[in-house]
Amino acid sequence: MKMIHKKTYFSPFRIIIFGFALMILTGSILLMLPVSSRMPGGAPFADAVFTATSAVCVTGLVVHDTAVYWSEFGQFVIMLLIQVGGMGVVTSAVAVTIISGKKIGLMQRSTLQEALSAPQVGGVVRLTGFIIKTSIMIELIGAAVLSVVFIKEFGVIKGVWYSLFHSVSAFCNAGFDLMGVKEPCSSLTSLSSNPVINITVMLLIIIGGIGFLTWEDIKTNKLHIKKYRLQSKLILTVTAVLILLPAIYFYFGEFGNGDMPFGERILGALFQSVTPRTAGFNTVDLSAMSEAGQAIIILLMLIGGSPGSTAGGMKTTTAAVLICSAAAVFRHKESTVCFGRRIAAEAVTRATTIAVMYITLFFAGGIIISRIEAIPLGICLFETASAIGTVGLSLGITPALGAVSRAILIMLMFFGRVGGLTLIFAAMSNKGRINSQLPQEKITVG
Repeated sequence: MKMIHKKTYFSPFRIIIFGFALMILTGSILLMLPVSSRMPGGAPFADAVFTATSAVCVTGLVVHDTAVYWSEFGQFVIMLLIQVGGMGVVTSAVAVTIISGKKIGLMQRSTLQEALSAPQVGGVVRLTGFIIKTSIMIELIGAAVLSVVFIKEFGVIKGVWYSLFHSVSAFCNAGFDLMGVKEPCSSLTSLSSNPVINITVMLLIIIGGIGFLTWEDIKTNKLHIKKYRLQSKLILTVTAVLILLPAIYFYFGEFGNGDMPFGERILGALFQSVTPRTAGFNTVDLSAMSEAGQAIIILLMLIGGSPGSTAGGMKTTTAAVLICSAAAVFRHKESTVCFGRRIAAEAVTRATTIAVMYITLFFAGGIIISRIEAIPLGICLFETASAIGTVGLSLGITPALGAVSRAILIMLMFFGRVGGLTLIFAAMSNKGRINSQLPQEKITVG
């Protein structure tokens, strides 16, 4: 009797998911080693897997302060996980293949295309080389600038290490910090008035979050914005709006009535506007903000960064497509248009699907955690938005959460980094797809 073996099909989407999962597992094992933590016997698996997931998914939510709990080796492992997670597991793997001199096959190119959100397979290897070189250069420049402050405060060896760690964390939009040596889980609050730290970290976050394809557009077309792809125009426009408008609110609405000096108010407003875009650093006490301020941060966290970047979230292009689609409905237009171009109906459908998935999971996760932990829903929604947006900002409840609530945050972080459509496309096969359509019937909405 013949045995028929069905060949397992690993689509690019499945490879991306398995790659992230394998990296998280590897990171968890490394963080469980006794040498990785300052605690006797090493870190428990639950703490290690949460930290590894947060690092690979460039989130920044922690159950222990990074500087206090983890040793220098553990911190180095976390930085490597951040670097691989920020650039993408597939991108990092292909980078190793390129360096080793091996050829990149068609399957690898296709997977790389999906990982980078590239428009076509052609040129993805060249784009990968550009991404690697540019990322390393930007991180080193950022570290050099940060070292001006950190070396003066911590000495040469520790100052250089702190500069490199925070540069990688900021560029990869991770939000992990080592400022716990001053006060545990204080992030960058002790440096809120330092313009070098604030401006450098903000620039690293923005550059890392606008996306690799946007970098290439800027490199190719310089200041000739009319030649940019529609996607790049949308990303740059939405990014600017999401920085300036919230900053104005934070300046007048949150910091306007305090004793904060003028310069520090400007830095604080801009920083709190930039960092919710999946970065996770903070220079002020977020729990002291009004509910309106926290709600704005939640919205920014859900939107996140841009496609093909180091950031997570729904993405700026998703928000832009939804707004343009709504504008088309208001104007009784059949097509969604922007910058003189028509946006494909498929993009509108996908944007709507992504938004529904993120909002549903964000609310469901918050409600479940609120019920389990008996914590006010608003605080729980802040944490779930931070997790699914891969941000890392927190109101301080994550370390005290139980096993089930932490598991929910882990799943949200993974979902937010890998992407909802990637998970769906990986789970569903195109085989056996029926092309026939059912009869159409109109319904009234709104």
